[in-house]
Amino acid sequence: MQPPSAVISMGDERMSFGEKILEYKDDILRDLDELIRIESVSATDKESASRALEFVLDRAGQMGFVTRNIKGIAGHVEYGEGEELAAVLAHVDVVPAGEGWSCEPYRLTEKDGRFYGRGVVDDKGPAIVALYCMKALKDSGIKTKRRLRLILGAAEEIGMDDMTVYFKNEELPDIAFTPDSDYGICCREKGIMQVEISAGRHDGTLLTSLRGGSAVNAVPYKASALIDCTEREDNQLRRCADGRECGFDFVYTMDGLRIAAAGKASHASIPQDGLNAVAHLIRLLADGFGRDGLGSLCTFLDKEIGLENDGSTLGIACSDKESGALTLNIGVADIDDKRARVFIDIRYPVTRDSGAVFEGIRKKAAEYGLNAKILNHELPLSMEEDAPVIVMLRDAYKTITGEEPRIYSTGGGTYARMLKNRGVAFGPVFEGDPAKIHDADEGISVENFFRHAEICLEAMHNMAASCPRP
Repeated sequence: MQPPSAVISMGDERMSFGEKILEYKDDILRDLDELIRIESVSATDKESASRALEFVLDRAGQMGFVTRNIKGIAGHVEYGEGEELAAVLAHVDVVPAGEGWSCEPYRLTEKDGRFYGRGVVDDKGPAIVALYCMKALKDSGIKTKRRLRLILGAAEEIGMDDMTVYFKNEELPDIAFTPDSDYGICCREKGIMQVEISAGRHDGTLLTSLRGGSAVNAVPYKASALIDCTEREDNQLRRCADGRECGFDFVYTMDGLRIAAAGKASHASIPQDGLNAVAHLIRLLADGFGRDGLGSLCTFLDKEIGLENDGSTLGIACSDKESGALTLNIGVADIDDKRARVFIDIRYPVTRDSGAVFEGIRKKAAEYGLNAKILNHELPLSMEEDAPVIVMLRDAYKTITGEEPRIYSTGGGTYARMLKNRGVAFGPVFEGDPAKIHDADEGISVENFFRHAEICLEAMHNMAASCPRP
């Protein structure tokens, strides 16, 4: 049995407990490859997401852990003893792969010193790492002061209902972290509001259809529109498209002129890093034809949102020193002769009133005869920097890296906000290592992948076996 200290004596040498995870490198990569091969896109295939959950729980059972599967949407792996509960929360569902990959998205690929694959960072890689961290604790016979759980979800990317179900059936942990963000320690997360704006019917005279985006929490990298226009109007539109930031392709069909827009994907929490194909396509059409032929919904989108990502024209722009500025993303557009709707993702500052944000959107939409309703709302998270769990995570990060972690805020949404100020997001992405989450070629350097694994084990050891520093 190892001592409860995070530092282990090795003759004249001393090593961090976290380094023990490196003994499991090959097993981690084998299981991660199998997990990535399960195309667990929760937005379109809940059965595959459940199968990914079952895979991890089955592997944990083979390791001798107690497991529980709750309705195929969430579950846990447990180790140790103690009245209190410490936890790591990770998810096994992913967003669609999309296009533009330089390798197969649904397998683990190592090339040029990096690991690639959908979920290798968000969040299958961290889930498998956390499982093997538990195995390292178990194999070392660590005596715990708290029970330790790896809590797994299969619907994080579609609103986190998995954790709502889980915590209706299981206790909240006393301390926890989720490896689903950046290093160092994220103690504040903006509120997330996802809104549908719709018209009773599509009322455009030139625009037959417009579609783009597959997930509200991602910047759409492509969109297409079908237009009923004359040859003169077509030539005018082509001239209008020259030199624009977004790429456009024009194809004649039996039903009219089809225009495809090519933008750049990004996570909805950082829309400024992407190029929104839906917004740019609507702006092209508005500049080429005027707004009357596009219908009330597209007119609203162009006049009140346009190419902005801060909600300023819409009248909802705001910011605070704790978490920064509001962001807005047009995530999905679905317009044809049967329906006219868009789905918008808003990340608002932790000190701002969500009611005022939605009311601003609702009033503006009503001016165009449109309806607005909230589809999903996740309240913000804000924790004090000297909270016990943050002390433990800070110690773990410093033990492995030799540096103090930065304390930061994010517009991203993680399971931490479900923990009622008992946990935070912590890793796995390091500054300067482009993870490309929700984009093609999602990846992480091999060095940083295993550096995260060391930090994760050190942190889990601290939570399970140590008391917080006074």
